[in-house]
Amino acid sequence: MPTSFKPSPSVVAASPATSAKFLSKVKVGLLAALFGCVGAQWWYLRRPRAWLVSAIGLALIAASSFAEVWWENPAFFLLFIPIFAGCIEAIVLCLMSDARFDARYNPGLTRTKPSGWGPVLVAGFTLLIGTVALMFGIAVIVIYVWTALGWLDGFDLSAD
Repeated sequence: MPTSFKPSPSVVAASPATSAKFLSKVKVGLLAALFGCVGAQWWYLRRPRAWLVSAIGLALIAASSFAEVWWENPAFFLLFIPIFAGCIEAIVLCLMSDARFDARYNPGLTRTKPSGWGPVLVAGFTLLIGTVALMFGIAVIVIYVWTALGWLDGFDLSAD
């Protein structure tokens, strides 16, 4: 027998005068997964100091673009920190229970139906993106270390 969705007692019905917009777990998860390096999810969730996260991310992107080879710039490696933070936040927000998410980000609003599989699929997609980015970062760091130690002497790593 299917059970019907019952909102948490901590989430109360919104009054008609309330003009607050209902925040979606799928939207915030996609924003965090795809644009977490510039803090897009912080703007969507109306968090204070969202501008600071955006400024740091944009500064790192700009700094890495000034290098002759952008992926060899240290700023590019520092950019992995907000990228991974965005991926982790996307997974956490998507897999958070509806009642807890609504109590924190949709206070005073009532969810009409459960969020369903959308947030789970976004969390899986985010896990894929985060894993690929992590493997790329580890591979580049290993190549740098091996080159510095001379273990790759005799190999031509340039793409001619």
